[in-house]
Amino acid sequence: MQVPPLCTALVASVVVFGLAACGGSESSASGPVDPMLGLPKAELPAGFTVAKAELGKLLFFDPRLSASGTTACASCHEPERAWTDARAVAPKDDGKANTRNSPSLLGVWRQPHFYWDGRAKTLEANVEAAWKAQMAGKPEEVAAALAKVDGYATAFQAAFGEGPSAAHLIEALGHFLRTLDAGGTRYDRFVAGEKSALSADEQAGLALFTGKAMCVACHTPPLFSDHLFHNAGIGMAVATPDPGRQKVDEKAVLGAMKTPSLRSVSRTAPYFHDGSAATLEDAVRVMATGGVENAHRDPLLAPIAAAKLSEGEIAQLVAFLRALDGAGAEGFVRPALPQ
Repeated sequence: MQVPPLCTALVASVVVFGLAACGGSESSASGPVDPMLGLPKAELPAGFTVAKAELGKLLFFDPRLSASGTTACASCHEPERAWTDARAVAPKDDGKANTRNSPSLLGVWRQPHFYWDGRAKTLEANVEAAWKAQMAGKPEEVAAALAKVDGYATAFQAAFGEGPSAAHLIEALGHFLRTLDAGGTRYDRFVAGEKSALSADEQAGLALFTGKAMCVACHTPPLFSDHLFHNAGIGMAVATPDPGRQKVDEKAVLGAMKTPSLRSVSRTAPYFHDGSAATLEDAVRVMATGGVENAHRDPLLAPIAAAKLSEGEIAQLVAFLRALDGAGAEGFVRPALPQ
């Protein structure tokens, strides 16, 4: 199954649901913006339905999935912050701090592997692992508790034809995440032919991004990620640095992390896997100098350091990156949870 084509009714529902999740579309001089503009076709799982995605939306915001009853998926992935949480690292349900920054969930379903180190091979595996580790959730116990909630019993029946189960919860959450995308940006409109969509500075930033600054080497359009793992030196200046991908694959470079997408990047501060860059300008300035030099730094970054970007050029890069913002979250309404 691809997006597109799906059956006409489902396409309409997915697009509308995606708009609700991401806050609605902006308008251009030529009319409403297609929220899928600029995004590649991608496979939806067999059996994808809007009913499952709508159920997943409820579950995503429900703290009853956690051991304490106070932590929801949305605790670390807030729609108002482009599905991040504005913290360097978030606390787990037990109050202990994570070691890595909460990444945006926009377009996450389009990735080939999940987490900063890529250890989860499927979106559902990521959902289950985060539920158990981050939220200390006990899936079977949660499913049994939700079965006693009339609103959930009805929603599960509509989505799956039967009551709640751990597998159904994971599937529904995965389907909801597949509605979150960040297309229809001003960059996408520019590429589609609307040349007034980008200002002169933003166009200069685009030229730098694909040229002198060499950002495109890792942040490859249209998703602005190569989905590979690179050591940019972030967090390496400590006695025991985060091993990154090497924890999953012993042959990988120490400290290598997955290249994050840059779609809606201006809304996802702080930056890097450790949240060490407070602003987009700070993050661009670090990367514009080739990251942080260390014995394991990716060779791709050395020429960037040699390019010696000026402060004016860094400002133009930042301006371009802001043009990668998809529709905002202003129109998002958090769901009323079944009681």
